[in-house]
Amino acid sequence: MDIITVHNLKKYFGEGFCQVKALDGINLSIEKGKFTAIVGASGSGKTTLMNTIGGLYEPTEGEVFVDGINLAELSEKQLTIFRRRKVGYVFQDYNLVPELTIQENILFPLMLDDSRPDKMFFSEITKLLGLSDKLNRFPHMLSGGGQQCTAIARALITKPSIILADEPTGSFDAKTSQNVAGLLKIITETFHQTLIMITHNLELAQLADRVIKLQDGRIVE
Repeated sequence: MDIITVHNLKKYFGEGFCQVKALDGINLSIEKGKFTAIVGASGSGKTTLMNTIGGLYEPTEGEVFVDGINLAELSEKQLTIFRRRKVGYVFQDYNLVPELTIQENILFPLMLDDSRPDKMFFSEITKLLGLSDKLNRFPHMLSGGGQQCTAIARALITKPSIILADEPTGSFDAKTSQNVAGLLKIITETFHQTLIMITHNLELAQLADRVIKLQDGRIVE
């Protein structure tokens, strides 16, 4: 069963001679519960594709369906709610709130939605990510790997339909990169999540169930 379907997706920036065709006719389906890696050189359209699937960018042309929802039919308010409830983001630079504890950072998306956490689920993911004994600490007290694990837990806490990870290991050494990517794979398998990860690292991409290569805004074999 496909959780993401993209039809003739185009995303252009600028006009005239300055126009950049970031996405130039993407057709794509992603199966529910699978780990998909998107690879390609800088400027190939990887981040644009991820952000369009996540509802951050509006397509120039084409359609994006996520979990049966046509994003083009949503108002801005509905898109905001969609992103908060259906999409979990993991960024390269963590995007943690320095004034909040690790526990508060993880629960932050639920606080925004005025929702109560599933205590058992919270305990399970923090234990799996090695955060159980660090919940009262602040981000600066953790290593880069610990902060990224916090970001992963935060992305999972709302039980989103999809997790989008943009170069989540880009600032790590090879060993830590393997550990973080491996954790993402274990997490998605354990909780039956759909993961899309952007990476320049072809070795890490091999951990995925499927690898998609982009070049000049198009999928290439």
